[in-house]
Amino acid sequence: MITPAEQQARISLAACYRLVARMGLDDLIYNHISLRVPGEEDAFLINPYGLMFDEITASSLVKIDTAGRKLAPSPHEVNVAAFVIHAAIHKSSADAACVLHTHSDASTAISAQPDGLLPLTQFAMRFYQRQAFHAYEGVAIDLDEQQRLVQDLGPHKVMLMRNHGILTTGRTAGEAFMLLYYFERAAKIQLAMQASGVPCITPPHEVCDRAARQFWEQQGDILAPGEREWPGFLRQLDRADPSYKT
Repeated sequence: MITPAEQQARISLAACYRLVARMGLDDLIYNHISLRVPGEEDAFLINPYGLMFDEITASSLVKIDTAGRKLAPSPHEVNVAAFVIHAAIHKSSADAACVLHTHSDASTAISAQPDGLLPLTQFAMRFYQRQAFHAYEGVAIDLDEQQRLVQDLGPHKVMLMRNHGILTTGRTAGEAFMLLYYFERAAKIQLAMQASGVPCITPPHEVCDRAARQFWEQQGDILAPGEREWPGFLRQLDRADPSYKT
């Protein structure tokens, strides 16, 4: 029996998959986004292995626990790497209701740069000294990597997986998605600046830190990522293709 809370979670997560695909940030069938089932202590939803992001619907999502066991009948399997990464983060952080991992082009390129995302734009200031790094260990299919993933993420909501991709977490699907959106946009601009060959201006530490605190502490007109933007993205998606809700 699917509760109303679970059904809403399924719709939100399916929307997140569709939006990632519409922005070209997916990687065929190989990335993954998960969302905790509200009101259930050890249950989360994740994509069925083999479906493209633009094919995912609320009903096709697979419900599993942090041991990888299916909690509801499904003809689909789950990517082993998806289970290893997502179960580790869901178990370790109460705020990580949604865990999003992609191989999006710009963020993956930045993941191989020593200092990751640099504070070159206002988009990037949100992540100033607030990005974690996890060294590449090969395809994430070994359970013993889970502890290192958790340790490296620490208190952060964004982690560059070196030579691999990016991971974001959020209290909602909207928050995790918007952190990916802003990071990827900042990463694209950084790569363009670097490719120009022109020296870049970096604001002083005090200014970068102040801007980061404004974003994370939601000072002035700033709200948590997704609070304003996510409903607008959902309206766009509903106009274009509401089939994700089925």
